[in-house]
Amino acid sequence: MGKKTPYKKKRLGKKLKQSRRMPLLVTLRTHRRTQQNLFNRNWRKQKLRLDYKE
Repeated sequence: MGKKTPYKKKRLGKKLKQSRRMPLLVTLRTHRRTQQNLFNRNWRKQKLRLDYKE
């Protein structure tokens, strides 16, 4: 298990950005109809299924 390939690094970066919380402005603007981010993920509970190109 050595270095990450550029393919894997790009996919992991995208998933990291998706896993952030929803901005508070969105919650306020929609009058709390959308409160949580559907892409939220915990690294222990849900593993990523990346097809590896090595």
